[in-house]
Amino acid sequence: MIYADNAATTRLSDAAKKAMLPYYDVRYGNPSSLHTAGREARAALAQAREKAAACIGASPLELVFTSGGSESDCQALITAAEWGRRQGKRHFISSAIEHHAVLHTLKKLERYGFSVTLLPVDKSGIVTAEAVRAAIRPDTAAASIMYANNETGTVMPVSEIGAVCREAGVLFHTDAVAAAGHLPIDVKAQNIDMLSLSAHKFHGPKGVGAFYIREGIPAASLIEGGAQEAGRRAGTENVPGVVGMAEALSEACLHMEANAAYVRSLRDKLIEGLASVPRSVLCGDRLRRLPGTVSVCFEGIESEALLLMLDAQGICASSGSACTAELQKSSHVLRAMGFSDTEARGSLRLSLDEYNTEVEIDHILDVLPRAVAALRRLSPA
Repeated sequence: MIYADNAATTRLSDAAKKAMLPYYDVRYGNPSSLHTAGREARAALAQAREKAAACIGASPLELVFTSGGSESDCQALITAAEWGRRQGKRHFISSAIEHHAVLHTLKKLERYGFSVTLLPVDKSGIVTAEAVRAAIRPDTAAASIMYANNETGTVMPVSEIGAVCREAGVLFHTDAVAAAGHLPIDVKAQNIDMLSLSAHKFHGPKGVGAFYIREGIPAASLIEGGAQEAGRRAGTENVPGVVGMAEALSEACLHMEANAAYVRSLRDKLIEGLASVPRSVLCGDRLRRLPGTVSVCFEGIESEALLLMLDAQGICASSGSACTAELQKSSHVLRAMGFSDTEARGSLRLSLDEYNTEVEIDHILDVLPRAVAALRRLSPA
């Protein structure tokens, strides 16, 4: 099997698995308990918090452990809404290509009297700092612009956007779920007030993530109950998951430069090979993209049929975000970038990591063009 769907989820690294195992069957205490087993679990949480925070340039107390990226996104926006309401500010800035965790939460906030400006993008899929600056109003509470798009891999000018927001006194949140572990992050240097990440995107376990919130900003809790996470998220912490996430993130950041260079070479070979397929278009900016993400639209086919043909040849891929795969709608990201509904329905996302090989890329480049040609011959169009 060739796994080329790492943007949907990644395999658990051996280091993360090894770090997690003791907290399932030996050190399984509740970190809120006062006895020895509880203290061991609490110490593991503290160590994991320090390790994960160091990877993004944060202090440990600025990190809240969550169930994943979607929860972290929601908590960031609700926090910004609470902060804005106290300041008399009820306006949000975001983009039309955000993950639905952001877009749906903003839609809900509109029902509570907040207003939202969704910035458009062009074919490159980039949200510019100038566009954010132009959208800021006196009543703007926050801007939420993703670090890198999960479907196309396009990377945003986060540092510039952060600087614009800091200058205007606007909170800046970035959904870094697709970027964490793959691109350098320094929340202080990049003027990031809040950030979301998810462990399973960088070889950590599923069901655990983190929410960074800059010191001095009061976090709104989505889950009420106990005083866990310094009162910012109630519920017994997922100790094995948190330990695995911290180990995976630390490992990813340690080898980031070498991994990125290797994966980028595979990605570029794939892009160059697919460019020879007639009536195909690379989605997103050619250069400003994640090391391993390739998104292509093939005219005259349906992506679902293409995915099934690839799967029959042992190739795992996707048509876009795994979170919306069951909706069977064309990508809102591609439509926002100016692709027609018909074009967007022929999209394919191939996402690579350091476990992929050049031999696998050669096999994909052998199978994929023939699959596209076969589907076009069958199409009534």
